Amino acid sequence: MRVGVHINRFDDSGGGSALGTELAAAGEAAEAAGVGWLSVMDHYFQMEFNGGAQEPMLEAYTTLGFLAARTSTVRLGVLVTGVTYRRPGLLAKIATTLDVLSGGRATLGIGAAWYDREHLGLGVPFPPLAERFERLEETLRICLQMWDPQNNGPFEGRHYRLAETLCVPAPVSRPHPEIMIGGGGEKKTLRLVARYADACNLIPASPEELRHKLDVLRGHCEAEERDYDTIRRTFVYTGEHATAGDLDAFLRDMEGYAGLGIDTVVLAPRLGAASGWIERFAAPAVERLAGLG
Repeated sequence: MRVGVHINRFDDSGGGSALGTELAAAGEAAEAAGVGWLSVMDHYFQMEFNGGAQEPMLEAYTTLGFLAARTSTVRLGVLVTGVTYRRPGLLAKIATTLDVLSGGRATLGIGAAWYDREHLGLGVPFPPLAERFERLEETLRICLQMWDPQNNGPFEGRHYRLAETLCVPAPVSRPHPEIMIGGGGEKKTLRLVARYADACNLIPASPEELRHKLDVLRGHCEAEERDYDTIRRTFVYTGEHATAGDLDAFLRDMEGYAGLGIDTVVLAPRLGAASGWIERFAAPAVERLAGLG
């Protein structure tokens, strides 16, 4: 089991002018520690559990572009992109740019979006949930078409119409950047994982819940005639032991997830300066978790 780090706070004590230095240090620390995944949230307002909208929040893909220039091995992604925030053709171009400039290290993490406050606050349309899922599936189809060098023609969907799906330069990743769908909805989200995704990301409350979600995903894969084992399976650890720095307690929690076929456990410390935490906690966790599967 590998370790990923999800940077979700930007309240560095030095203020906005210090954020670039801290993010660069976090990227360097992640690579030195052997962390395999580095992500940020796709939000314009900070989450309530991190202090709310008055706290700092950086735009996701600009931040990943910055990290791409200061790292060389770690995979980079948004956990996860809200489908409503960017038109799908532009999103494919943005993800491609990140992939090209990072040397093939981009993951397109994507989901149906949920945070109505920032949509309303910044004037972004927030359609009903059923429509957001329709838009999510069309966006996945558009991205895959834009990444197909043999198909640069139009796309005609219910919600999106593109006269051209040209994407030059093409992604470095082959056959295309990894697609990761986030969320555990059993009827729609996990079906879309089975149909379109290279990876999934779940946020379970327990090993038992994660086992159940993976069983549901396996069923969708059978219905789609998809090889379940071709999907990289990841989850976000929601316990407090990682942020608190209690490595032994964290490892005891992880024992319950062993044997579920998890590729990466993503740690999301609620800390404004992640670099020091990565050195203190993530680095030894990488070594200790390597033997779990």
